[in-house]
Amino acid sequence: MTSNQFINQEVSVNSFNFSGTTDIRTVPKQITYNNQQVTFIDSGMRYILRKGQEITQLFDMTDGHNNYRLQVDERSLRTTLLKISPVATS
Repeated sequence: MTSNQFINQEVSVNSFNFSGTTDIRTVPKQITYNNQQVTFIDSGMRYILRKGQEITQLFDMTDGHNNYRLQVDERSLRTTLLKISPVATS
């Protein structure tokens, strides 16, 4: 993969990590995409978008080979894989 690949496809979250000390949050740990399991190596970056009463979370995660952007809809609890891009190497 040489560039960003825009996916915009709902995926299954197989497992979660928990982060935070006083306000515990769930963070996707493993997803299934195209019948393959992708396991993330850390908690990544989390962004919260709020529009009125709607809250959407974005996660930038990595498996060490690729970066993944996930969107989690708080209301429906659906997770969408938005984008895959290769990890930059120097």
